[in-house]
Amino acid sequence: MDFRTRSVRGAAPLPAQRIDAAGHTHVDQRAVLALALPLMANSAVQIVLNLTDMWFMGRISTKALAAVGAVQWLIIAAVLVLGGAGMAVQTLVAQYFGARRYRRASQAVWTALWAMLCAAPLFVLVGAARHLLLAPFGFDAEIERLAAAFWFPRMGGAFIAAAVWAMFGFFNGVGRPRVTLLITVLTTLANAVLNQVFIFGLGWGIAGSAWATNAAQVAGLAFALVLFLRSDYRRRFHSDLTWRPHARRLLQQLRLGVPMGVAPAADLLGFAIFQMMQTRLGTAGGAATQMVVILTSIAYMPGFGIASAGTTLVGQSIGAGAREWAQRVGNRVILLAALYMGAIGVLIALSGRWLLPFFTGAHDADSAVAVALGMRLLWLAAGYQFFDGLNLGSSLCLRGAGDVRVPAALVLLVSLLLFVPLAHALTFSPGGGWVNFLPQYGFGAVGGWVAVLIYVMVLGSTLFLRWRSRAWQAIRI
Repeated sequence: MDFRTRSVRGAAPLPAQRIDAAGHTHVDQRAVLALALPLMANSAVQIVLNLTDMWFMGRISTKALAAVGAVQWLIIAAVLVLGGAGMAVQTLVAQYFGARRYRRASQAVWTALWAMLCAAPLFVLVGAARHLLLAPFGFDAEIERLAAAFWFPRMGGAFIAAAVWAMFGFFNGVGRPRVTLLITVLTTLANAVLNQVFIFGLGWGIAGSAWATNAAQVAGLAFALVLFLRSDYRRRFHSDLTWRPHARRLLQQLRLGVPMGVAPAADLLGFAIFQMMQTRLGTAGGAATQMVVILTSIAYMPGFGIASAGTTLVGQSIGAGAREWAQRVGNRVILLAALYMGAIGVLIALSGRWLLPFFTGAHDADSAVAVALGMRLLWLAAGYQFFDGLNLGSSLCLRGAGDVRVPAALVLLVSLLLFVPLAHALTFSPGGGWVNFLPQYGFGAVGGWVAVLIYVMVLGSTLFLRWRSRAWQAIRI
C-alpha cells in the first residue's frame, strides 16, 4: 500500500508527510527538520567531545596529537565491525515502529546489548594486540609508543561505546532524538572532567584520555538504560519484558548489522591507512591531517545527523508499507545533507587561519609547520564536502531500507582498491612508502588529500546512484 492509497483512505499521514487542501501530498520540511535538528545538535555535541580530546592531546605534545590521529580511525573501524549487531538497531526499530510492532522494537535493543556483552572479549584481544598491529606502519618510535599507550584502553573498552550506539539507535528509530542529545551532553561533560583528572591529575598521560572516554561512556550507557526503562517506554514498548536473549533475533541482527558496520569500517580503514601515511611523513604532516580531520567534522558530524534522520524516516515509511514515500522523503534528506556539508566545508576553510592555531602549543617547534600545512589541506577538504553529503545521505537512507550488502561491497572496492593505492602513490616519494610496486610521486600531505578528494567524489556519486536505482525497494528484512 503506497502513500497515495493511505492518504485517500484517510489514514494518519506518513512520516514527514503533509497533505494540502487539495489532497496532494508533500514532504513536510518542518517535520524533517524537527527530527534532523536534534540529531544535528547531538552530532555538534560529539564535535565538542572530539575537539576537547584534541585540545587535551595538544596540551600533551604535537607528537601525542599525531599519535592519536594515526590510530583513531583504525579504532573506530574495528568497533564498527565488532559492534555490528548494534548498528542494525535504528533500522529495525524504525521499521518495527512504522509497523506498530513495539515489543519487537525494544527487543532489538536488548539483543544488541547481549551481542556487545558476548563481543567484549574480542574488543579486549584487539586492544592487547596493539604492538603487533602498529609495528608494520613504521612510525617514529615515540609516536608508536604513544599510539600503543592510547590504543589498548580505548579499544579494549570500546564495546561500551558500541552499546551506547545501540541505545541511540532505539531513541532515534522511534523519533526521540532529543533523548539521544541528552545522553550525549551528559557523556561529553563527563569526558571533559575526566580527561583533566586522568591525564593531568593522575598523571596517566595519553592513556588517561582513553580511560576518560571509557568511563564517560559507562555513565552515558547507565543513563540511557534508566530512560529506556522509564514507565512510558515500559507501557508502550514493554522494555522491561523483552530482555531475554534470542539466538534467532541475534543472527538476524548480525546479518543486517555486520554489513552496516563493514561499509563505514571500510571507509574508515582506508582513511586510517591514509592518516598513517601522513604520520609516517613526519610529525607536522600527521598533526596537520589530524587537525583538518577534526575541523571538517564540523561539517561531517551534523551532516551525519541529517542523514541519520533519513534512516528513521525511510525505515518508518517502509514499516508502514509506503516504499514510494520512502523514496520521496529520502531524496529530501540526501539533498539537505549535501547542501549543508558543502556550505560548511567552505566556511571552515575560510576560517582555518584562526581555528588551526588553537589546537597546537606555542612551546612546540612543530606547531607552526603543522598549522601552515593544515591551512592548505583545509581547502582540499572543502572541495569534497558536497559529495560526502551525497555519500552520507544515500548510505543512511539505504540503511533505513535494509539495503546494506551491495553498499558495503561498493565501499570496500572504492576505499581499498582506489583510495588507498592512490593515496600511497600521491603521498610518498620513490623508496619512501610501504611498497615499491606502486608509482610514487612524492606530493606529500597535499597529494594524499588530493586522493581523498577523488575518493569521496567517486564514493558519493556511486552510492547516490545506488539509491536512485530503487533496487532497495525489493528488499525485505
